[in-house]
Amino acid sequence: MSGDAMADRYELRLPALEVRQGDRKIYCFAVDGKKIHSFAAVSRVRRDDSSSLQGYQRPEVLSHIRGIRRYLESDNAMLPNALVLAFDESVRFETGARRAAGVDYSVPGELVIPVDESLPDEEKPALIVDGQQRSAAIRDADLAEFPVAAVGFIADDQQDQRSQFILVNSTKPLPKGLIHELLPETSGHLPPSYARKRLPAQLMTRLNIDGEGPFYGRVASPTSPHGNIKDTSLLRMLEHSLFEGALYQYRNPEDGSGDVERMLLHLRSFWTIVQETFSDAWKLPPRQSRLSHGAGIQAMGFVMDSLTDGMAAEDVDCDRVRNAILSLMPVTAWTSGMWRFPDGEQRRWNGLQNTPNDIRLLTDLLVRTVRG
Repeated sequence: MSGDAMADRYELRLPALEVRQGDRKIYCFAVDGKKIHSFAAVSRVRRDDSSSLQGYQRPEVLSHIRGIRRYLESDNAMLPNALVLAFDESVRFETGARRAAGVDYSVPGELVIPVDESLPDEEKPALIVDGQQRSAAIRDADLAEFPVAAVGFIADDQQDQRSQFILVNSTKPLPKGLIHELLPETSGHLPPSYARKRLPAQLMTRLNIDGEGPFYGRVASPTSPHGNIKDTSLLRMLEHSLFEGALYQYRNPEDGSGDVERMLLHLRSFWTIVQETFSDAWKLPPRQSRLSHGAGIQAMGFVMDSLTDGMAAEDVDCDRVRNAILSLMPVTAWTSGMWRFPDGEQRRWNGLQNTPNDIRLLTDLLVRTVRG
């Protein structure tokens, strides 16, 4: 091994406190922010060639980074908030000789981080769970050094990293699309609002990436930027059906799990009928079709619940459902014409918006029609 290669590999030893929190341990330490990217990477959310989820963070926001950098280069700059890092098992803590009397939850020592500056990001021993923009600003700032506070933990696996990422950021305005992508492959405790959406998000992801069915590649998300059906609209449709509609029959209410394969069969069978019946409207983006629009997706979800509640997934593709969807053709104005509602109200085809009142108005028209 050459001398240059040896110089790129070393151990970074940092004074630290090991703090016990229940069954977990965290490590509080300070580190020169200029050195963070030598051993830590930002794991941005993406899918590999087999559609498996990789990473978990939003793309860097360049304007925000520039703002932080300008502040850091000003007089008396201070970043008091700690960065959060997830370490792999190559990082270790060595206990020091001195301990504070009467305190058994906090132990001083050294955090030992192996550094190999030649490693690609995906092989570095740490991932930045919180503070990617601050760390990027420090990296780019015209400063010789800038020590920052940090908190680290040794993660069990990438699912553990994702879970901690969501929890750490649960009080911040994370992009909803990012949360929806992460939830299906996240383990551990989550806030109730996120736990409720885990199964709907799993179904939405499968519908979007499994390579079959009318939703394949159509749902807009961080890893599917060319999709044009809003993930929030589809998620609301799935969530209602799972808790109050046709998909409820496949759920296990005790633990929130369910027969995902039969749910997917049920969904694909119904929405394939919709796709085939309204083929021209289905293939258009929301601005040109109210069927792929949030109002249409949610209203047709209520139609699915009305027509197929209690029906086995294997029986959804049947003449009764097909004829009921066909009966909607005279009353729908997905891409042109006028909507005419039972109370006498009329709207242009694109006059319906993705609002609770308009969704309720459209749902009432469609459900009344299929019920005859």
